[in-house]
Amino acid sequence: MIQLQGILPAVRNLRDFEKILSSNHEHVIFLETRLSQLASIVKYAKRYNKKVWLHVDLIQGLKTDEYGIEFLIRHLEVDGMISTKVNVISLAKKHHVTAVQRLFLLDSHALDHNLKMTGNVKPDYVEVLPGIIPRMIKEVSEKTGLPVIAGGLIRTSKDVEMALQAGASAVTTSHIDLWDC
Repeated sequence: MIQLQGILPAVRNLRDFEKILSSNHEHVIFLETRLSQLASIVKYAKRYNKKVWLHVDLIQGLKTDEYGIEFLIRHLEVDGMISTKVNVISLAKKHHVTAVQRLFLLDSHALDHNLKMTGNVKPDYVEVLPGIIPRMIKEVSEKTGLPVIAGGLIRTSKDVEMALQAGASAVTTSHIDLWDC
């Protein structure tokens, strides 16, 4: 399993992608991409020795069935996948690709449901959203026994610091000014 620590830059557009290529960050997470762009941006990132992570649910034009996931793994050779969908996490694990189960903590019912789902599928990491609730980061980490990534609504260096102090192994953010915290 790939070890994720510190800031994980999440790229929403090509301008941000260019900035991450020249950075010292080892990992890049692609959000909101199109299937037609995927092969070229993954190839380009790999040329810069970046480990490529895809938020699979946000790839426009991709069907997240076995064949779509197989395409990402065999043809694009992605390093990791992020998804809210159990089938995506299961397929990534089946093919030995690091899997991050994204959990939205809306209320107690959602928390309980997500913890049960995580226990069944056993992802490599759990991403907690919003990532600005330190107490919930700690609780999810304790209840799942998995490393937690904090994401969503991370807007300041203080948010990053609090998430890491609460036990998050990493923080995802698309805010460029936080990539070098």
